[in-house]
Amino acid sequence: MGSSPSKTHQSLQRGLRVIEAAAANGGSATLAEIARKTALPRSTAHHLLRALVEFGYLVQDGEARAYRLAPKLFRLTGRSWTKEQLAEISMPFLDELSRRTGEGTSLAILRDGVVTVVAKRESEGPVRVVQEVGGIRPIHCTAVGKALAAWLPARELDGIIGRNAFERKTARTITTPAAFRRELARIRATGFAIDNEEHIEGIRCIATPIRDHSGEVRAALCIVGPKSRLLQRRFAELRKSLTAVAADLSERLGYGSTEGNAKGRRKMLNQR
Repeated sequence: MGSSPSKTHQSLQRGLRVIEAAAANGGSATLAEIARKTALPRSTAHHLLRALVEFGYLVQDGEARAYRLAPKLFRLTGRSWTKEQLAEISMPFLDELSRRTGEGTSLAILRDGVVTVVAKRESEGPVRVVQEVGGIRPIHCTAVGKALAAWLPARELDGIIGRNAFERKTARTITTPAAFRRELARIRATGFAIDNEEHIEGIRCIATPIRDHSGEVRAALCIVGPKSRLLQRRFAELRKSLTAVAADLSERLGYGSTEGNAKGRRKMLNQR
């Protein structure tokens, strides 16, 4: 091959530069940003972006929206989503869940044994539960905490339980490791975690896990509201909406792949 690259070589090089530019921009970039960062003509950048979407390396949610790294890249590299990427990706899904239920919603992750809220959407009503992005939640008495704990590997769960003080927050708080393990078994059986005024009096939550391309639980999606609105008789309706939106968000993270589904099923069977 001579000093000037062939057309195939040049196209491959440009395509990789586009992927690198999107990754360097937090995993998401517009056509204008890609063209600027790669110094490519806008028409060339657009052609490459469309090809990368067709091949499954990028995704675009609507013609006017940014191009994002696709789950395929995470499967190939073994990388996981950052909390910033999860927050950005989850916002349309939180909006949709709030629209369906009329309640506040949030997404939380578990890193190094700490449960953290990474994204939220407050309800539009006069009475709302204020949530703080970056806020830390107890693992033993919140719906998101329990949903994240339920599918942990046994050794990791044992370590977290051993370090957890099981502090009583309300009269309903789980305060023993044995009771916590029984609750996690119930959650694995039903697919949902409930906080029935266990963390804060007067507040109820319901959460379910979000899986990614590997089949692993990466986050927990939650509906939160005052007990006067989150009545027991509404739980079937809330679970239906939560299930639908969680499935869509998991699919967005690549869980729809055959490989991811197979891994997820094996993991659930091993943990039951």
